[in-house]
Amino acid sequence: MCAYYPTSKVEVSGFTAKHYDGLMNIITLGRYSSLMQKAIRLMEIKPTDKILDLGAGTGRNACLMMRYLSARGELVGFDISKEMISQFKKNCTGFSNARILSKRIDQDLSYEEYFDKVFISFVLHGFPQDARKQIIRNVLKALKKHGEFFILDYNEFSLKEMPLYSRIPFKLIECPYAFDFIEKDWQRILAGEGFNNFEKHLFFRGYIRLLRGEKAL
Repeated sequence: MCAYYPTSKVEVSGFTAKHYDGLMNIITLGRYSSLMQKAIRLMEIKPTDKILDLGAGTGRNACLMMRYLSARGELVGFDISKEMISQFKKNCTGFSNARILSKRIDQDLSYEEYFDKVFISFVLHGFPQDARKQIIRNVLKALKKHGEFFILDYNEFSLKEMPLYSRIPFKLIECPYAFDFIEKDWQRILAGEGFNNFEKHLFFRGYIRLLRGEKAL
């Protein structure tokens, strides 16, 4: 159960946290690793980029991003799960310029115009809409001018039109917040918050999307 949003499922602990990467592999039939590699490659990370990873979890994605960074680059991850933070530190122990902080992402991030890129993966859908907007505003503040925001999450789609073999697992696995997330026009929402120059890449028959927005202000 989530300590801050009781019906959310993006904050995990206990058995799920300890075996998160393995569970994701099972849920996606072994395609999770390939998905993350493709998405992170599309971010076009530069060696000196400063990257913020929101809901960084076990550090699996951070380690992939670190492959593109030089010693002059930097990655900062945020998470609130003690089990996840412990795994992040273990998995990223070989990267001196990667660190993780125990911090909520829906509160002030204490960074201003610092990062070149912000990445959030399968986390935004697990918040109520007011918290999602606060997260987006936090990202806008933390990014440098023309910095990039990458959201890897569900695309917009109609649950009623989803094939039954996909609809049933979605209903069983996902939290209530996900059902309104898929109905919203996130490009329009991001545009209203100060982002432009959007790009999108679709995966898993269009149900998953990497949405990129650039800070316009």
